[in-house]
Amino acid sequence: MQTATVKWKGGEEFLATMPSGSVVTFDAGAAHKGGPSPMEMLLGALGACTSVDVILILGKKRLKVTSLEVSVSGERASQPPAVWTKIEMVYHLSGNLEEKAVRDAIELSQTKYCSVAAMLGKTAKISYRYKLFPSE
Repeated sequence: MQTATVKWKGGEEFLATMPSGSVVTFDAGAAHKGGPSPMEMLLGALGACTSVDVILILGKKRLKVTSLEVSVSGERASQPPAVWTKIEMVYHLSGNLEEKAVRDAIELSQTKYCSVAAMLGKTAKISYRYKLFPSE
């Protein structure tokens, strides 16, 4: 079993030590000056999870990605618990890429490999699209 440890720093700031030993500061205050809120972190985790998948899948197809950026936007429920109810993702990719391979890689990530998408998909409708750009 993996364990994260969260310590209160004061106010609405918390220091989380992840199972890997990495440390992240969370700030649930309205201004989020000390770090992201826990719910914001989920959007970032979704973007990172699917990005890893897409890079690995395209790499196995011997396609060279020169850049990948995923924009993840979400809407939350108006009543507690204010879970994510709608998430929109836009993938921006460039490199020596084939459109079908990119589409397939994103689809595989979203439907099979990305565990964060699988969890968030229980409460949120996740939609996604991609844009391909010429190699830089």
